[in-house]
Amino acid sequence: MEDKLDIGKLDFAFQPIINTNSGKTFAVEALLRNCKELGFNSINSFFDYLAKEEILYNYDIKLRKKALKKFKKIDIPNIKIFYNLDNRVFNMPNKKLGKTLEILEELDIKPDKLCFELTEHNLFKDEKNLQESIKNYNQNDIKTAIDDFGTGVSGLHLLYISDTNFVKIDKFFISYIDKDPKKRLFCSSIVEMAHTMGIKVIAEGIERVEEYLTCKDIKVDYLQGYLFCRPTIDITEIKKSYKGRSFFKKDRRVLSNNIDKSFIEKVDAISDDSSLHDLFIYFKEHTKNTFVPVVNSEKKILGAIYEVDIKKISYSQYGLSLAKNQSFKAKLKHYLQAVPEIDISWGIDKALEIFNLRNDAKGIFVSKDSIYYGFISLNNLLLLSYKRNIEIAENQNPLTKLPGNNQIDDFIYNIFDKKIQSQIIYFDFNDFKPFNDTYGFRLGDRAILMFSEILQKYLSRESFIAHIGGDDFFVGFVNMSYENVYNIIFNIQKEFEHNVQSLYNENDLKNGHITAKDRYGTIREFKLLSVSASIIEVNKQSSIENFNSKLGEIKKRSKFIDKPFGICINM
Repeated sequence: MEDKLDIGKLDFAFQPIINTNSGKTFAVEALLRNCKELGFNSINSFFDYLAKEEILYNYDIKLRKKALKKFKKIDIPNIKIFYNLDNRVFNMPNKKLGKTLEILEELDIKPDKLCFELTEHNLFKDEKNLQESIKNYNQNDIKTAIDDFGTGVSGLHLLYISDTNFVKIDKFFISYIDKDPKKRLFCSSIVEMAHTMGIKVIAEGIERVEEYLTCKDIKVDYLQGYLFCRPTIDITEIKKSYKGRSFFKKDRRVLSNNIDKSFIEKVDAISDDSSLHDLFIYFKEHTKNTFVPVVNSEKKILGAIYEVDIKKISYSQYGLSLAKNQSFKAKLKHYLQAVPEIDISWGIDKALEIFNLRNDAKGIFVSKDSIYYGFISLNNLLLLSYKRNIEIAENQNPLTKLPGNNQIDDFIYNIFDKKIQSQIIYFDFNDFKPFNDTYGFRLGDRAILMFSEILQKYLSRESFIAHIGGDDFFVGFVNMSYENVYNIIFNIQKEFEHNVQSLYNENDLKNGHITAKDRYGTIREFKLLSVSASIIEVNKQSSIENFNSKLGEIKKRSKFIDKPFGICINM
């Protein structure tokens, strides 16, 4: 049947992958079409046949070339192509290294424009074979991504062994993420882990505006889904940017925990097609610099070259004349070292966290929407860390270590001053004093810490969590839907009511109440601990005067219901 498999009948559709912040098209994913023309019911059955007949490698090479030929015709500069690679290809008996590079060279496509997507759909029979291939890709600037992350049992293992550049979160976890706190927590954790490892994150299957907003909240780097564009065979339908969409225009995200730009130095970079001679000239002209950032044609940072690493050549008798030799140009990459990098939107806490994992780093490099922005030196990082620690120490609650009243006042002032749509939540324990009087301050503090831990479990770092004092807590959300906030708060209430039961003795738990004195000294029954929640929605028309006047009333009314109580301040 091999001779009858006319891949001329097959075609590729492309779906854009866009930058979360800029809306620009970052890449397209190539998706195979028309397998039924060859007598197969699905793409999976087609590849199953190729693998079974051990002709998968031969045909995949042909398909790669077909996809790349069509990709080359897309009239958008600097975009990449993501190509799905069936992992069984690594175990084909006739597999050869270097064929992809031959195709790229023939079509005049730079290797860093190609990214292979790896999945767990089929077991990896030989991990060494896989690692050898991926190492070869990395050495030749071909990128890799883990597709459908989170659905397989060995996703973390694959992440560990693959040294990948991208993680694509499966659409199962993205669908209705705005209404599912567990999905939000799971995806937020993936983003945190990936960014710490220097890996960018792509969210797949985005179909609703609320999913886009939530993914932006948790700092997903790139987005893909029907909300922006369906897969299309017609490449003219792919746009350079989707920033013009109404939901992009309306969204005005406010960066929390911003990096003070005065700490970011504008260190000049050189391009990756520079020669060693260009490098010598750079250090001659920039005498105070001990390194030079290297960027590609898209101004994305690739790494840095340190002066100490090239001194031997520059000091030799024939150093400069040798460096002018074009054959040495290719050796520039030999001196390139990987560097810790953050996006400016990630904030100072993430910058410090990533830097602390790289003890040998001289500082941290900053990008803005994937474009090199500047450099934070070791001294400036230490100053930022000191400044941040002082801010935290001066304002945090001594028990929960959460921000206190000064930061709450700053948050409230900021949203009213800048007219930011937001939700403010006040939490207050019900019948806490009788519990504290009966069980003592130690268990009272334990209940407060328990609630603090639940808040931090359910809420991502983009939410502002604070401790007013005692059993009162404060949470602020920016640019989230009321429905999403309501569901999150309701789940927090229910989990606290369940978990706090562990603090009661068997008798009180069985009775469902405790007996204690009220504030007037009268003995009566009190329900087991719960927490009331008041949600105040603030929009552009809201005034801080109206907010202050309504606050006490809302908090009182929330005490009489076991669900969140919310209002919107329209004036």
